[in-house]
Amino acid sequence: MVVYGASYVGTYGGVDLVLLTVSGHPGSGTSTLVNGICEIKGWTSLNGGEVFRTIANERGVSLEEFSVLCDVEPEIDKSLDQRLIKSILDENGPEIVESRLCGWWAHQQKIKCIRLWISVSIEERAKRVVKREGGTYNEAISRIQDRMDSDQKRYLNLYGITLEDLEPYNLVIKTDSLSAKEVIDLVASEIEKRGL
Repeated sequence: MVVYGASYVGTYGGVDLVLLTVSGHPGSGTSTLVNGICEIKGWTSLNGGEVFRTIANERGVSLEEFSVLCDVEPEIDKSLDQRLIKSILDENGPEIVESRLCGWWAHQQKIKCIRLWISVSIEERAKRVVKREGGTYNEAISRIQDRMDSDQKRYLNLYGITLEDLEPYNLVIKTDSLSAKEVIDLVASEIEKRGL
């Protein structure tokens, strides 16, 4: 199901800045979507989650532990976000930027791009995480909820942003009942409609 946000803008392109930002909660399928669109369009991407995971691995901690660490070291989040903002504004940057807040940054910078939010229930995300990473459903629910709570607290403290506020997004897709291929095809169709 596709829902357009109030800030929908119909004119895209003309400037070589980011063309698509992709955001969603953990386990919502943003990485699968980005990989599929890059394959179809031959585009490049920057994944904020991968950068986050790389830094967590370098510090020898889990994602959940790293999220907590970011609570006491806000400069980590700010440096990651500055990198994403720089990529969004870079004429030679990737066509797609994927992160929890990249749609907010593109909106604040008034970039005329598709700002996509993937909406998926926590129950469906937990099922996907178990299928991908193993473990139990209840463990996945708990980990996802803990991470969401930690992330939300940080974003609110750092930027006054609430993730449930979808104002920055001009395209919201509810994907509980859609396969990964259906989501990729739907977004590819939306990209084509805008002549990108």
